[in-house]
Amino acid sequence: MTISLTLACVWVVAAAIVAFLPMRMQYVPGLTLLVLAVPLLIYIGIQHSFWVVLLAVMGLVSMFRRPLWFLGRHLWGRLREGGT
Repeated sequence: MTISLTLACVWVVAAAIVAFLPMRMQYVPGLTLLVLAVPLLIYIGIQHSFWVVLLAVMGLVSMFRRPLWFLGRHLWGRLREGGT
């Protein structure tokens, strides 16, 4: 197994551990995992094909569906207001 996929597995385990924390303690580690996902996806893309990255993105969206939903709603609202 390549280093990128090993790191992705470690990322998934870390995300599962963060999910067990109380909600008030999930913000900082969850945001950290979300930020670290971007370079990890790029690294997976360098070592593997587009399809592997697509599978990883699907897993990311599955695990972070609520935060991404609220972020999308927030950004969409700001776009509709004219960026204020």
